[in-house]
Amino acid sequence: MSPTRREVLRAGLGVAGLAAGVPPLFRRAAWAETAAALAGRERHPERILVVVELAGGNDGLNTVVPHRQDAYSRARPSLRLTADETLPLEGDFRLHPGLASVAALYARGRTAIVHGCGYARPDRSHFTSMRYWHTAAPHRTEPLGFLGRTADALWPEGGEARVVNLGQQESPAVRSRHQAPIVFADPAEYARHGDPSAQEAYDQLLAQGGSRNDAVDFVRQLARTARDTQRQVQDATARYTSPVSYGVPFPTITRDLKNVAALLAAGFPARVYYLSFSGFDTHADQLGRQNLLLQYFGDAMAGFQNDLERIGLDDRVLTMAFTEFGRRVAENESGGTDHGTATPVWLFGANVVGGLHGRFPDLEDLDDGDLRFTTDFRRVYGAALQWLGADAAAALGPGHPPLGGLVRA
Repeated sequence: MSPTRREVLRAGLGVAGLAAGVPPLFRRAAWAETAAALAGRERHPERILVVVELAGGNDGLNTVVPHRQDAYSRARPSLRLTADETLPLEGDFRLHPGLASVAALYARGRTAIVHGCGYARPDRSHFTSMRYWHTAAPHRTEPLGFLGRTADALWPEGGEARVVNLGQQESPAVRSRHQAPIVFADPAEYARHGDPSAQEAYDQLLAQGGSRNDAVDFVRQLARTARDTQRQVQDATARYTSPVSYGVPFPTITRDLKNVAALLAAGFPARVYYLSFSGFDTHADQLGRQNLLLQYFGDAMAGFQNDLERIGLDDRVLTMAFTEFGRRVAENESGGTDHGTATPVWLFGANVVGGLHGRFPDLEDLDDGDLRFTTDFRRVYGAALQWLGADAAAALGPGHPPLGGLVRA
């Protein structure tokens, strides 16, 4: 029996020695012939979700600051931030001074912050906890990411360039059964990589017409799609200019969010974008390091949101930012904080219900020095996925209803 098209893709079938170089590009392609039909089955085909990973474990207590609580001041005699040092938020909470750009978004109702996000029996390992956030499956073995399962549910037969992952390698969060994410860090380097001796055969493959071999025709179609996607990505990002400031240009988050804006402005078909910004593991010298990191994050995020408004796409895009865990309540002896548990999750956009959501953890009722989570992070994921038009239960499993009042339908 002849192999099916999906079996060909999964096997990485190559022609004339292309197997070493072409399959990575094929994995970035998809089943273009089904795209139109799939779009007709979607509830909200115009909506786009952007997810930002803050890797390393951002200290939530010095980000959304409970400055009036005595337990906070006692636990952090050197690291505590006072009312005079922080920015207005609401009630008993103030915002880290590095987030001035986010404070402006918050004042306009474009930022929602969910207190105390986490999961039962938390793990303080970066690798393990991030895996749980990537898969939305704490304490379970799950090969697919929460965004990958979402894409599988939305586009069960695949879809052309539905998921873009900006990074050096594919994140487990976008790993799926049917989708082939586009993965790149630098658009200029998004190209075919492999044995140069296979280039001639590769070019011949793309130049040929149809054949009697469905498998070869499918491989050829995928290669052409990959080639075209490469050009679209490179052209869109190279040509994009904006008067909006994203902050200093060198942090990866600045570059990545501007590239996302470029692809959105160009009408690129992706519906899910994923990127990561690292450095938040502040075991020492936290005050200065976190200030810079949050400033980079805040300026880039505000620039992205303001740019979306400028190009008229702000009502179509929802952005969510998370970190794998917060930090310990008490400071350590190195002017930093160690791995902790519960942490805020952020949502940005014209469709968020701005403000503080959820219940702030009780600083007088700790779990061996850590915050007890008050909101299962999967409920926040569920609100974002539901807005996108996905069945949250299909991606997250039952028992985690989307957090209500967080995103407008």
